[in-house]
Amino acid sequence: MTSDSTGVAIVGCGNIAARYAADLARYPEMRLAGAHDVLPERAEALAAPHGGRVYGSLEEVVADDAVDIVVNLTVHRAHYDVIRRCLEAGKHVHSEKPLALTREEAADLVEIAESRGLRLGCAPATFLGEAQQTALKLLREGRVGPVRLVYAEVNWGRIEAWHPEPDGFYAVGPLFDVGVYPLTIVTAALGPARRVTAFASVVHPRRRRLDGAEFTITTPNYVVANVEFDGGVLLRLTCCFYVGNDSTRQKGLEFHGDDGSLLLESWHDFDPPLEVRAPGRDPEAIPLLREPYRGVEWGRAVRDLAAAIREGRPHRATGRQAAHVVEILCAAKESYESGKPVDLTSDFTPPAPMDWAV
Repeated sequence: MTSDSTGVAIVGCGNIAARYAADLARYPEMRLAGAHDVLPERAEALAAPHGGRVYGSLEEVVADDAVDIVVNLTVHRAHYDVIRRCLEAGKHVHSEKPLALTREEAADLVEIAESRGLRLGCAPATFLGEAQQTALKLLREGRVGPVRLVYAEVNWGRIEAWHPEPDGFYAVGPLFDVGVYPLTIVTAALGPARRVTAFASVVHPRRRRLDGAEFTITTPNYVVANVEFDGGVLLRLTCCFYVGNDSTRQKGLEFHGDDGSLLLESWHDFDPPLEVRAPGRDPEAIPLLREPYRGVEWGRAVRDLAAAIREGRPHRATGRQAAHVVEILCAAKESYESGKPVDLTSDFTPPAPMDWAV
């Protein structure tokens, strides 16, 4: 670190960037050094309220000694190149999800970071939320007995109903865009997965944008994957860009064990209801370990990354776990294209609980 505070530069100043910047501004030990975007006016709008500079290029970002961590919020397809260039310039990186779009690129980024002694972090960090950390603690303590089945529902609805430019979402598809959320929580709980079998389809391919223009979906927007873990634990993951979360009773994340079920209403927000249902008993609402953040604290993982560097400990939202999640995503794609199961080979160490969730 270059001073008593951690300097952060944001690369990619789309909608989510303002939320990251607002969180970082609340942390007294961190400062927004500046921002860069292909549209300079977006970088100016983000940096100006926080006294940060506007970088004219990525080269200017990585050349600034005031920048300790680069937060990469660019579009999916740019992740690998931006992260690689920042790591090769000696900067620690936290990236939005997914880490990359291929398992080879994800593994390469992990290797670059580790070979240079740099930290690589990645979203989603919703497993650090109060509800999720409470659920993970209950699982560690065996509250529902040995877990054998996990259900994850990712019904994200029709992107064109609210976003003026849905093309990027549909090009990537719900598996890579939002399937990463429950996969990150489940792998944090269960460790690395070992095999994936998947099916996919394009549901209602002809769509209409908010401006009335028609477009056609070609990437599957409905994916069901069966993910196998050590010990025979099975995860059924459903990802959909047709049915919305508010249009179905199938939502959230469920861990089913021999002694009951742990039900988390949302894998996204930090403050959803959490309950345990044991056979023959009424549902039990579970109080969270502490007062939760309302919604999502986007900067929480960046703050943990900075603290981990200062304290010389592992950070929690690691690039190695993110690379394993990318391998699961790619294996699901390979499986639904080939009609065959796909084995997984990557590994990672599950993250430590937050200090208040031990």
